[in-house]
Amino acid sequence: MKDLETIILPVLEMSCAVCANNVENTVKGLPGVEEASVNFAANTLSVKYHPSLITPQKMREAVQEAGYDLVVEVEDPTAVQEEMAREHYRKLRRNTIGAWVLSIPLALLGMVFMHTPGGNWIMMALALVIMIVFGRSFYVNGVRHALHGSANMDTLVALSTSIAFLFSFFNTVYPQFWYEKGLEPHVYYEASGVIIAFVLLGKLLEERAKNSTSSAIKSLMGLQPKTARRVRDGQEEEVSISFLRVGDLVSVRPGEKIPVDGTVSQGSSSVDESMLSGEPIPVVKSQGDRVLAGTINQKGAFLMEATGVGSATVLSQIVQMVQAAQGSKAPVQRIVDKISGIFVPIVVGLAILTFIVWLVVGGSGYFSYALLSAVSVLVIACPCALGLATPTALMVGMGKGAEHHILIKDAFALENLCKVDTVVLDKTGTLTEGVPEVTDSFWVSEASRDMLDILYTAEMKSEHPLASAILSWLKGTEAAEIDADSFESVTGRGIQMQVHGVTYWVGSKGFLETFKAMVPPEAGREIIRWEEDGKSIVYYGWESELLAVMAISDRLKLTSGEAVEALKEMGIEVHLLTGDGKRTAETVAAMLDIRHYKADVLPSDKEEYIRSLQAAGRKVAMVGDGINDSQALARADVSIAMGKGTDIAMDVAMVTLITSDLMLLPDAIRLSKRTVRSIHQNLFWAFIYNLIGIPLAAGGLFPVNGLLLNPMLASAAMAFSSVSVVLNSLRLKWSKL
Repeated sequence: MKDLETIILPVLEMSCAVCANNVENTVKGLPGVEEASVNFAANTLSVKYHPSLITPQKMREAVQEAGYDLVVEVEDPTAVQEEMAREHYRKLRRNTIGAWVLSIPLALLGMVFMHTPGGNWIMMALALVIMIVFGRSFYVNGVRHALHGSANMDTLVALSTSIAFLFSFFNTVYPQFWYEKGLEPHVYYEASGVIIAFVLLGKLLEERAKNSTSSAIKSLMGLQPKTARRVRDGQEEEVSISFLRVGDLVSVRPGEKIPVDGTVSQGSSSVDESMLSGEPIPVVKSQGDRVLAGTINQKGAFLMEATGVGSATVLSQIVQMVQAAQGSKAPVQRIVDKISGIFVPIVVGLAILTFIVWLVVGGSGYFSYALLSAVSVLVIACPCALGLATPTALMVGMGKGAEHHILIKDAFALENLCKVDTVVLDKTGTLTEGVPEVTDSFWVSEASRDMLDILYTAEMKSEHPLASAILSWLKGTEAAEIDADSFESVTGRGIQMQVHGVTYWVGSKGFLETFKAMVPPEAGREIIRWEEDGKSIVYYGWESELLAVMAISDRLKLTSGEAVEALKEMGIEVHLLTGDGKRTAETVAAMLDIRHYKADVLPSDKEEYIRSLQAAGRKVAMVGDGINDSQALARADVSIAMGKGTDIAMDVAMVTLITSDLMLLPDAIRLSKRTVRSIHQNLFWAFIYNLIGIPLAAGGLFPVNGLLLNPMLASAAMAFSSVSVVLNSLRLKWSKL
């Protein structure tokens, strides 16, 4: 069976959070689907499925049967969704304007000029036009969902306005029924029309606000140009980037955006990569260097060979990661989904109960009050506010993070990051620049060509960050790679290699002790001095004899001290772990004022260190390079990888800081706190709104002061509730980290 695949598909025809719940449950129930999650704010469906058991087209058919639709099997589904969203917005705006143009005279007739001759018939005509022409979608969708055995917000609007209209129509056509009972036959056409007008206005404002929540994704997608100049047989032709394939030659002129990932095959230039890497200084590119889609070519022109096109570009992967993160669900959203699933039936039940209680208490004389209260209950209840509370805040928060070079993998990571009280930092590449260089060396005996060749060969096969420093240092010695009998990388210690039956080793002090090699006094004094300067020490020897010692310096980042101080000001305890010796660790810790540190640690030691912190009740975030620290990252409550442009460890960590600036770490924690606070605020107001609004609409204050909530005001309150939740989420967008 083929491995699981994950896709994100645009969803159409959803009008509220209940719709999102219906789509999600429909897809979840399909054979071959492992996970399904609908983001109502983004109108997207994220599905993890077995391609051998089900296809996106089968999912679409099932969703269509449930009354909705998916965008599948198109070249650019996002573009299709955007065009349909624009058309939907234009139609919604037309309907809103039309509904209000007729609702204003309708409201005036119903509330001010109610005794106008023939007024009831005029109001009936106006209300009917509003309902049939401008509010038609509420009734079509309401009936469609009823036929599928489900209900949503459209059901509530259709029920409330239909009841008000039919009651008014009965009173217009047959007023004698009430006159014979000694009662006044009231009409509520204005309620039918104005309810639709307010709900349409709310949905229009909601759509505008929701579009703003996805602006980060749109700006990221806007980095990539739509066309490229492909070179074939020496001739340039402008083509859509969707036609480019790996291996194609592409011409890039000065000032243009690079269309796809690739390598420079001819020419040279400097490229502004700040939009991806966050580094402001343009990077010089020449033949063989890698260039990335969305970055901006400066003054030079060059030819490049495409190596990553379509979804394989780094930019596309970042966009996909942010989209997936925005579509993920925070744990609290699971509770909201359950409530949304039963929300509409409960509201309809409460409306019926309200109607019955009014009649039982007041008799037939309270029939109008009973009807108005029941309609108000149907109108004021809003599942949208609940459904939008979490996803809108997540979309804005994660989008803002992406704009500031902070990539958050999912809602779980975002929700847990704000709970962190301990941060464990790896040294190399996290606190330091990650560009080490050999500054000093000590050879126990004169270095022979064979010794240099063996050391060069060992470092050529090594993946350790310090290997590149030794290779750069050896370039001036004309050392060359030789054949080795065997090679072994010992995690956390170094490498050992056999040449002509002799074992050579390069690595940490742990290797020195493993092979029981002695350190000459003169070399020992040099080692102490180097460690006091904060340098890393690498030992090189054969069998039980030490051949050389090298000191490697990796400068601290300019922002490391500031970032550590910022974390401590937030009440977060900072720890340092390093594979370097104790003196080096002490020096670095002293320079950064870090009180908790541990030296000579192996990957397993780092994991155990984090485990011990967790056992003490700490919430731990581990910050590393995402590869060598994989054990510790997996153990931590929140794993954070430092990345530079293309070296983003997206698959390893929950959070990736794209640039080398460690100040992004306190920024990420602040962003998490603000986003989670926004979610809690949204949910509080959404729940409180319904808890207060529904009893008020049912006539809870009538026994106290005779106050009844007009259905028109109820519809305005309902519209405002959804908009207020989205606007509260958007405050994140405008705040500073």
